[in-house]
Amino acid sequence: MTDVAGRAAAVGAMLGARSVAVVGASARPDSFGARMVLEAQRGSAQTHLVNPRYDMVGSQQCLPSLAALDHSPDLVLLGVPDSALAEQLRLAAAIGARSAVLFGSAHTAGLRETVQAIAAEAGMAVCGAGCMGFANNALGVRALGYLEPDPLPVGGVSLVTHSGSAFSTLLRCNRGFGFRLAVSSGQELVTDTADYVSYALDDPDTRVIALLLETPRAASRLRVALRRAADQGVPVVILTVGGSPLGRSMVAAHSGALAGDAAGWAAFCASTGAIRVTDLTEFTDTIELFATPRRAVARGGIATVHDSGAERALCVDLAHDLGVPFAGLAQDTLTALGDLLDEGLVATNPLDVWGTGADTRALFGACLRVISEDPAVAVTALAVDLVTEYDGDTDYADAVLDAAKSTVAPLAVLASVPSAIDSDVARVLRENGIPVLEGTRSGLAALGHLASWPLPLPPATDATETPRRRHWLDRLASGPVPAFELLAGYGVPVVQSRAAHSLEEALSAADAIGYPVALKTLGAEHKSDVGGVALGIADEAALSIAYAAMAESLGPVVSVDTMADDGIEISVGFVRDPAFGPLIVVAAGGVLVELHADRAVACPPLASRDARQLLDRLRIRPLLDGWRGSRAVDVDGLVDVIVGFAAMADDLGEAVDAVEANPVIVSPEGVVAVDALVI
Repeated sequence: MTDVAGRAAAVGAMLGARSVAVVGASARPDSFGARMVLEAQRGSAQTHLVNPRYDMVGSQQCLPSLAALDHSPDLVLLGVPDSALAEQLRLAAAIGARSAVLFGSAHTAGLRETVQAIAAEAGMAVCGAGCMGFANNALGVRALGYLEPDPLPVGGVSLVTHSGSAFSTLLRCNRGFGFRLAVSSGQELVTDTADYVSYALDDPDTRVIALLLETPRAASRLRVALRRAADQGVPVVILTVGGSPLGRSMVAAHSGALAGDAAGWAAFCASTGAIRVTDLTEFTDTIELFATPRRAVARGGIATVHDSGAERALCVDLAHDLGVPFAGLAQDTLTALGDLLDEGLVATNPLDVWGTGADTRALFGACLRVISEDPAVAVTALAVDLVTEYDGDTDYADAVLDAAKSTVAPLAVLASVPSAIDSDVARVLRENGIPVLEGTRSGLAALGHLASWPLPLPPATDATETPRRRHWLDRLASGPVPAFELLAGYGVPVVQSRAAHSLEEALSAADAIGYPVALKTLGAEHKSDVGGVALGIADEAALSIAYAAMAESLGPVVSVDTMADDGIEISVGFVRDPAFGPLIVVAAGGVLVELHADRAVACPPLASRDARQLLDRLRIRPLLDGWRGSRAVDVDGLVDVIVGFAAMADDLGEAVDAVEANPVIVSPEGVVAVDALVI
């Protein structure tokens, strides 16, 4: 399906199916075919059963073949083994079915490609293979191969997950959110996450999109869909797996798909305004917080109100580790809090309210109201453990509910130990729109996500053809391009450099450039590792000696370059990632770039603000501003270099595997690339 409208129509027919054919229907209790039938009949669609072994399944007629249907169904559920999958999918296409769900693994050699070809020719949407199906709660469609809650919790979350196990977990997690749509998308052989997100965004009642992804498929289309979500004000929460080397190998072994690494996912999420979380607990806490009607009116810091000094200190420690800022309270807020607190307690954020323990409900409720109305506070949480009180005391929950009646600001309860939470009290809070976050670390991370949302969006990629882009694409198509020439074409300052094939040419180049010079071999990629760099060559005699030694071991082809001023060495470049496309990489540079492993990654294009934020993520960032008496260097010039590389990646990222300038030397006097590589 190449036509965008046709693709969307097929996906809409699948997810909103009014007629469903169940192939592999079974009368055998507890079988896969019986579960498919039960789930389909729970839904709103007209159901047709297909299996040549049965005339009836329960009280419903069972047909011998899809060909026996008297109409074209919107959706066909294929609960058949791999050996029958291609045949049944062809039959579905032949009778005009708009879509199918493939529950099987499709591991047989060549089967996945066959499925894709059949679907493409017929213009079908396909969920799977290797999936658990989907449930469209908004329209009542259930296309599942496993029994799930009936009814599903109703709410504004649209969920897409590559993991079937996580699919069931999230549908049964008994949290303060429900679903518009829930899709176990599996291998996504045909219909992918971008399609499901686009469908969800067409639904005005979608409040949150939640994605659990093993591998980035159709990343360019997904990027467009997620940026659309940002434009519509719909938060997208993404949990990615397979970012470690071992994790990537596990994803490949499990699904045959290529997983993205952690840096690639982080850059992708930053380029789309999506919220990236780290585990299922943070995932569910963040979904619950965003799914409630209360949203922060502006980005800011968090505030927490405590009944324990030790847990308050723990909260501060964890927030520091997570980089979640506490809001600085206005003086009026501090004064109002001081008037409420028992003697000896200090008005601050985070706030410890426990003093004498008198009139807990009124005291905590009043403090929550005062803090939540402070303009610097994006979200306020009552940080108590919400344990079962054996005397029936509900003051903490009542205090939050009281505060909620007098403010529209976001409020939540932050608990430390999930297993200690009183489920009845939590249910009352959630029924009244108060999220209960089940873990200090995960809850603080979720609060931080809400406080910083919406995330700033970098500029969108501009696909407009420009003379510069066309010029360099033509040059690259005709053969290798000198790296310094390419960099200069994108505004990156470079040292003077001349190639030489003999001592005479090297001496001539040095005379033209002016001593002192640097001599570098052009016969090795990692020049410093093999003795291919000689610096500070002062005269002809020194150059002759250096050239003779280098030519003997590495060959006669060298470059003679201007010596740059001393400064801080930075590596700037881009690489073409097989999943995400070109990625900008800024790192601590020089010969120790791999050892330092101090890098920041982003998707192009980048504005100056984005480039500066990349630098801010480096551990060596303080060096640029001057360290222990050294002078500050030209950060603005370095920002311009990063923006230039981002423009280069945007223009040429599909034609070049990698371009790197390492090092770029940044000094108080300016910025210059002294070595570069084009692959």
